[in-house]
Amino acid sequence: MPILYTTKAFATGGRAGHGASEDGVVDVTLTVPKELGGDGARGTNPEQLFATGYSACFLGALKFVAGKEKVKIPEDAKVTATVGIGPREDGGGFGIEAALQVSVPGVDKAVVEDLVKKAHVVCPYSHATRGNLDVKTTVV
Repeated sequence: MPILYTTKAFATGGRAGHGASEDGVVDVTLTVPKELGGDGARGTNPEQLFATGYSACFLGALKFVAGKEKVKIPEDAKVTATVGIGPREDGGGFGIEAALQVSVPGVDKAVVEDLVKKAHVVCPYSHATRGNLDVKTTVV
């Protein structure tokens, strides 16, 4: 596959540390949520970053497939990604789950549902997680 864009980011300190992109545009304090034993300090975590990236990527994929089908996606369209983390049933570590809620005001729900199915094929996040996560999609 020809790579069209590459970026780099780093993290120090693990879940309680610092993360940044090589160009400095992303620059975040990483903290552990209380639910995972952290102190609840202000900052972000890998699950929030994954949810943000997935929702943005999926909306981009939705716009891409909609454009091919001549469907106008309004500016107030929104994808909300919910990402959870917990111990795996096999006891070997942790796993994540993800769900996508898609809102496209003014477009028929059946049309959006069809576009969501197609976007789930196009989106690189969906492709990367396929076979590893059962990502539930819901159109509201």
